[in-house]
Amino acid sequence: MPGHPLPLFFVESAPAAGLRRRPDVLFLHGFPETSTAWRHQLPVLTAAGFRAVAPDLRGYGRSPKPPAVRDYRIDLVATDVLDLVRRHCAGRVHLVGHDWGGVIAWWLAMYHPEAVERLVILNAPHPAAYLRELRRPAQLARSWYVLLFQLPWLPEWLIRFNDFAALRRLFTTDPARPGAFTKADVEHYVAAFSDRRSLTGTINYYRAVFRAGPAAMSRQVRPVRAPTLVIWGDRDRYLVPGLASGLESWVENPRVERLAGASHWVQHDEPARVNRLLLDFLLP
Repeated sequence: MPGHPLPLFFVESAPAAGLRRRPDVLFLHGFPETSTAWRHQLPVLTAAGFRAVAPDLRGYGRSPKPPAVRDYRIDLVATDVLDLVRRHCAGRVHLVGHDWGGVIAWWLAMYHPEAVERLVILNAPHPAAYLRELRRPAQLARSWYVLLFQLPWLPEWLIRFNDFAALRRLFTTDPARPGAFTKADVEHYVAAFSDRRSLTGTINYYRAVFRAGPAAMSRQVRPVRAPTLVIWGDRDRYLVPGLASGLESWVENPRVERLAGASHWVQHDEPARVNRLLLDFLLP
């Protein structure tokens, strides 16, 4: 129901006995993935002594899939995550988000700083930076699919057409590293989106934010006080590199690491480099 957190499905990995216990790390995936988006990161963080938690966000995978567009407002999805933190995590968490998971992570860091120890963003725009870049032709052209997703039923049909050919092509050709997604990875995502409710729910994220409008997005911006690391693949087909610039206006002392050879799927293109950056930033 709108206004009430949903019981998200999540996976977790715990450090081996004897390792020093560190703050939990909560990973938030983007579109069109699930909690398995972090398969390269969870074992590495666990080996370093962290408890790592990765949920399927509302509408995805094995989490609930409410029917209405309004059910996918950013504040409601963030409430799901905040409830997960309060119920299942030990105090403040290190929050790591990619794509839509990054958007939710930005929101939580702005509105619930008491829950966020450190913030890591992977190719996900800060709302104020996104509004700035949308006024420029380069980002506007890359956001064409957001307009397509506002149509009823057609986006779902296009994605499902010919046994999810578009989804299969995305995971095969979009990453900068050949084989970043294995055949098994692709089949996992196709199976996850074979549920019509899941496909509509995930597209409803775009419909909900579009209906709120830029004025509402602008009003939602608050300062981010948590130490923040932004990891940005500069070969992103959907987000211009400029979105990782000028964050100092809204984020206290952000650290920006650009991976010139990586695409939007930065943690899959460069898992070893991303893991090194995560450990360097999160370890005391």
